[in-house]
Amino acid sequence: MSKLLFFHPDLNNDSFFLSEEESKHLTRVLRKKNGDTVHFMNGNGIEAIGIITGDHSKQVQIQISERIEHPLTKKYKFHLAIAPTKNNERIEWMLEKCTEIGIDEITFLNCSNSERSQLKLDRFSKILISALKQSKQFHLPKLNEQVSFETFVKQKQHQYSNKFIAWCESDLASNLNNKMAQLPINQTTELIFLIGPEGDFTAAEVALAKSHYFEPVSLGKNILRTETAGIYVCSVFANHFQ
Repeated sequence: MSKLLFFHPDLNNDSFFLSEEESKHLTRVLRKKNGDTVHFMNGNGIEAIGIITGDHSKQVQIQISERIEHPLTKKYKFHLAIAPTKNNERIEWMLEKCTEIGIDEITFLNCSNSERSQLKLDRFSKILISALKQSKQFHLPKLNEQVSFETFVKQKQHQYSNKFIAWCESDLASNLNNKMAQLPINQTTELIFLIGPEGDFTAAEVALAKSHYFEPVSLGKNILRTETAGIYVCSVFANHFQ
């Protein structure tokens, strides 16, 4: 049976207590008891093998017996900057799938045509952790506060070696797959990708991005929903560098 992974942000101490929610899950749902082994990860590449030394349903105590380091092995770093959708469930679905596929950093953009300005980042963080555990990974994507499109683009002017902006004006933009063919797969590559709201970026936003060295690209002939575009781009990058 595949081992279950549990999340704990601080695995430096040799002994620690779990929250009441996690304690109930371990003792009442999974029927874990004293002496049983539990695997933890902290989202920063560390896996810890813990032994239950106190199986109280409201406060389980864990004693770490071994730590295992899981270094990043993939050859790319991907930062997705995307306008949040109006439907919160679609955002959560995208975050879950992007984490499963592989992503390093996520920033939500406030654009001219944005449909949502208030986000539940605490809820989103739980989605990321759940997807990380489910996919048996050990590096949690960084989730940033929402920022204006202009501020973000200007901040990233001199960062990342490959910067792209998705644009629905496909006849004026290069196809992403053609661009990927030009990227080497035998060296570490940093990529940042901008995806706009359902109404797309405005011409002024595209012009601003281009002036800060973002290259407009098309995702194909079909017009994708914002959250679908985010997952598609994740898949293209993961496939290219696999």
